[in-house]
Amino acid sequence: MLTDILSPPMFEGADRKKVEYSHNLYKPLFTVSRVDREKLNGHAAKVIWLTGLSGSGKSTIANALENRLYSLGRRSYILDGDYVRSGLNKDLGFDGASRTENIRRVSEVAKIMLDAGRITITSFISPFQKEREMAKELIGAENFIEIFISTPIDVCEKRDTKGLYKKARSGQLSNLTGIGSPYEVPVDPTAIIDCSVVSVEAGVDIILDLLEAKCAA
Repeated sequence: MLTDILSPPMFEGADRKKVEYSHNLYKPLFTVSRVDREKLNGHAAKVIWLTGLSGSGKSTIANALENRLYSLGRRSYILDGDYVRSGLNKDLGFDGASRTENIRRVSEVAKIMLDAGRITITSFISPFQKEREMAKELIGAENFIEIFISTPIDVCEKRDTKGLYKKARSGQLSNLTGIGSPYEVPVDPTAIIDCSVVSVEAGVDIILDLLEAKCAA
């Protein structure tokens, strides 16, 4: 259940008084709604969730996609793994509970961006199926476009743009997804893009077509 995932073990010892306050929170009724913001923007808001191994091409696709959206006059924003972990989530590690909390927080931010009327592009390894299901449930299936960047690990490792695979192979880095930690292939993604055979521009075209179809549905 979603409520189980939202309470990772790392927070079991939280001050009970703080937890009690959550029962006295109420959703404010603001005058301007998401529909109003979408109308002002001239397009619907959606979340495009890019998942795949480090070096698969997620950030490259995300950047190219936002550039294309910008040229089309669409309001968008990228939530990138490294960027978020350098600020909002810098207190988190890479153990199972921390990874779940990382994606939970990102999902909440993406949901806020959705309400703001933005097309939000997330670029996270998000290696576990339960995490991606959590994000989809929180954001809403009708708003969620999951793109599996399926570039094979041997290609990712040859690129090794961040030097992570080299460190993992030499024992300097533990829990790197694909080497010391598993990656669970998405069960039913909206689309699969292998950047070893599909160009960045072609990948962007695929996502834009899906976005248009989702917005029209």
